[in-house]
Amino acid sequence: MRTRSLLIGALLVGAPITQQPCLAQQQPGSNLRGITAVEGLELGHHTLGGRPTGCTVVLARQGAVAGVDIRGGAPGTREIALLDPTRTRVIEVHAIVLSGGSAYGLDAASGVVNYLEEQGVGFAVGSGVVPIVPAAVLYDLGVGGNPSIRPGAECGHLAASIASAEPPREGSIGAGAGATVGKLGGSNRSMKGGFGTSSITLDNGLTVAAAVAVNAVGDIVDPANGQVVAGVRTQDGQGLADARSILRNQRAERGPQDEPGTNTTIGIVATNAMLTAAEATKFAEMAHDGLARTIYPAHTVGDGDTIFSLATSTWEGTTNLTLIGALGAEVMSEAVLRAVRLAEGLPGVPSVSDLNNQ
Repeated sequence: MRTRSLLIGALLVGAPITQQPCLAQQQPGSNLRGITAVEGLELGHHTLGGRPTGCTVVLARQGAVAGVDIRGGAPGTREIALLDPTRTRVIEVHAIVLSGGSAYGLDAASGVVNYLEEQGVGFAVGSGVVPIVPAAVLYDLGVGGNPSIRPGAECGHLAASIASAEPPREGSIGAGAGATVGKLGGSNRSMKGGFGTSSITLDNGLTVAAAVAVNAVGDIVDPANGQVVAGVRTQDGQGLADARSILRNQRAERGPQDEPGTNTTIGIVATNAMLTAAEATKFAEMAHDGLARTIYPAHTVGDGDTIFSLATSTWEGTTNLTLIGALGAEVMSEAVLRAVRLAEGLPGVPSVSDLNNQ
């Protein structure tokens, strides 16, 4: 990819935390290529032991033009100001990190920075390199045990070290390991969220893809038929209450949805097309339509809904941003549905398959 100029922002490095020892996991492929269908991107997960949480890393070793759009009211992020297209002429990043662990999980990006430096990947600065690694986190500290077990720099380094272009594993893994949905009626009526990915490649070679960790306060709805797939369960826990009905009848109780940052969907859309920084930002904006179609409610005052975008510029066709953005919303919608449909339940937090098999 041709060299582009960049004003490098300060890297935010979080303080180290105590976390459980963990082993890297090689991930078997799924039936879909997902976000790694975009040439130049690799994905790695790491899931911690001791409590369901982890991080997911998407590497762009050759650099990729990036954008971001934040619509949640309480985001947890890193290196976001750098992605403002008014800050520099062209912006490239070398990885994006999605992590559990709330603000503590931002330190996973430090491990990715260290890994990329070891590989000589980053912007040349004097005698070394500076990798640019934006990140976003979701809140999962209340899920499955000791909240002091959360992703840190080690998690990011391990995930980056096993990243590959193979089809990513989906469901209860990486950043989606501790994700839950349907907390509008309280955590005792929630269901399991997760990580999902999807892609589409047109006959002309244009590829658009998405990856997402789904940790929503409300329901996941299939836009094809309007049916609730996962979300707030009924009082007896055996069925779906439908968040739309709860909100319309003003029966939503005070709960996790009122606490800033506890309910968040974070994701990435990517394409092999060539985009400017401003176009990449618009790409991320349009991808949020995929969340609005599948998550009810989305973009609330207490969540951190954030979507990054990446453009690897490996496809030489003519860029049609409207088409790319529309496809981005489509694959994001599919990725959200896959995240909950492929998730595995936890004690007291059933998955889609658990509820369907009751």
